[in-house]
Amino acid sequence: MKRITEDWITKQATQDVCTALTDGGAQALFVGGCVRNALLQAPVSDIDIATDAKPDRVMELAQAAGLKPIPTGIDHGTVTVVSKGIPHEVTTFRRDVETDGRRAVVAFSDKVEEDAARRDFTMNALYARPDGTIIDPLNGLHDLQARRVRFIGEANDRIREDYLRSLRYFRFHAWYGDANAGFDADALSAIATNLDGLETLSRERVGAEMLKLLAAPDPAPSVATMGSTGVLARLLPGADDRALAILIKLEQDAHAAPEAIRRLAAIASTEVAKSLRLSRAQLQRLTRMREEAMATTSVAELGYRYGSEGGLHETLLRCAFLEQPWSQDLCQALEQGAAASFPIKAVDLIPAFSGPALGAKLAELEARWIASDFALSRAELLAE
Repeated sequence: MKRITEDWITKQATQDVCTALTDGGAQALFVGGCVRNALLQAPVSDIDIATDAKPDRVMELAQAAGLKPIPTGIDHGTVTVVSKGIPHEVTTFRRDVETDGRRAVVAFSDKVEEDAARRDFTMNALYARPDGTIIDPLNGLHDLQARRVRFIGEANDRIREDYLRSLRYFRFHAWYGDANAGFDADALSAIATNLDGLETLSRERVGAEMLKLLAAPDPAPSVATMGSTGVLARLLPGADDRALAILIKLEQDAHAAPEAIRRLAAIASTEVAKSLRLSRAQLQRLTRMREEAMATTSVAELGYRYGSEGGLHETLLRCAFLEQPWSQDLCQALEQGAAASFPIKAVDLIPAFSGPALGAKLAELEARWIASDFALSRAELLAE
């Protein structure tokens, strides 16, 4: 019998939550991402526990055990139980009563099979007992081991329960799927059949999913398939993913970590990206990356303006758009610029210049200094 033995499941804080439930006669089953990631030996960040106890009962049992219950989503069956500072999302087994493509009306259940059946993909319907023993109601373990992302039951039905699942499919494939095995034909057919439903989704939900997808090690196959199924055009009209695969190869050559905004900038203009309801800071970063990538600013100046790490975004994008290879010379130019320090201060030009004229003179001297590859000294700049 397959078991999870990772450190997170054996921590006393987590076992105390399980004990509080089981001593009260309730089930305590780890579920979803923590189980999936543990089996893939991937990092586990959130701990979700499913139980047949109703939310009020979960609150009562947690308090009796000296733990801190927080009714974070009690109407939907979720109580956050904090144990030794670690939050655990404890949710009552549920079954769908009614869905409209965006949200579901659910009823509490006492059967793990019903709880599993309402989830999206088989690899997300894996459970584990407190001792780590796996419970697999829907043969999800086989799919997980094969890195096959497959909808539970009929793909059409799962998508029509929540149209965001079309986008989630591509996100999960990017993170957990086998790129060499390709995509599930039934899933792609159902996704292509339900494109109209994507327009009912909130842009915030779409934006969050897109950024999670683009943060995967290599999202290019998923994004390309989004394009061929029509999903990309529906979610980001005008987006063009041709530079994305090139960018990811360049990132690998430059040993650059995945960066979702940089990758979004490779496929979407600022106007297109605005539809995703990004934060102001995210949109500003995307705008700067695209503008600098398409400008004639030298790589060294990019390093000077934004630092070697900041300038790396624009340099990688520029190479992707121009289909140019990464080289050590580019890295050295970024580092040269990042290390440079403009030798002139405003006080050096006073009182000869003041107000707008002072700013203009500083900009002029800085431009000449940059054009000299940062070689002109303070004395040389002031002497001219």
